[in-house]
Amino acid sequence: MNGKRPWWKTALGVVLTAVMLFPVYWMVNVSLTPTSQMRKNPPDWFPIHPTFEGYQAVISQQIPYLVTSLIVGLGTVVLTVALSAPAAYSLAKLRPRGRGVLNFVLLIAQMIPGIIMAMGFYAIYINLGILNTIPGLIIADSTIAVPFGVLIFTAFMSGIPDELMSAAKIDGAGSWRTFRSIVLPVSRNSIVTVSLFAFLWAWSDFIFSSTLNAGGSLQTITLGIYKYIGNNNQEWNAIMATAVVASIPTAVLLVLAQKYVAAGVTAGAVKD
Repeated sequence: MNGKRPWWKTALGVVLTAVMLFPVYWMVNVSLTPTSQMRKNPPDWFPIHPTFEGYQAVISQQIPYLVTSLIVGLGTVVLTVALSAPAAYSLAKLRPRGRGVLNFVLLIAQMIPGIIMAMGFYAIYINLGILNTIPGLIIADSTIAVPFGVLIFTAFMSGIPDELMSAAKIDGAGSWRTFRSIVLPVSRNSIVTVSLFAFLWAWSDFIFSSTLNAGGSLQTITLGIYKYIGNNNQEWNAIMATAVVASIPTAVLLVLAQKYVAAGVTAGAVKD
């Protein structure tokens, strides 16, 4: 056998990829289509007379929403890593009693519908006075990412040789110093993986944003798109342009972090 992939597999892969990416292409196409051509039948498969009016609307109206989403996303990443990494280190290396039950609880936590959690947060936030605030939204988004982060970190840290921990202990390092100086540096792949998914969840969140921050002065891009659709339901080029711009940060992050994510999500899957 020559080891080459059959041509039909390559062709099938190209066709499936084209089908999956077609909505993205159509989103870009509509964002460049003039409003007067929007109802044309049949529609143009390419922007023959492109316009950038939609992107001008994004710059003038949606930038504050994008900045807020960026702040919420980065805040969620910091809080998620700060909570999930030490918790996973404890489960993987310190091995406290009841860690099996805790892992089960983390799995159950990921199955709770977001709308139920949002209603609970709403009642709590009213009493705490953090409703319609950025910190409140960061905390809510982190509750989705932290259980996932603990599971990913635990799987990765379980693969770190115990001999490395023992050597650090012999050198006089305590648990916290071992975690900070040894475990975290070698957990780069899992840190990138958890950070990426935490950011994506916060960036695309609509349930928490609409429930806990709909009355705030600083709102996320998902609310910006929602309000834009409601107020300008005929200007589809502007709506799609907003969607295109909102997709750029996540697409860039996925491309840059793909090799780290591939290593992070498979950590602990294979044991020597």
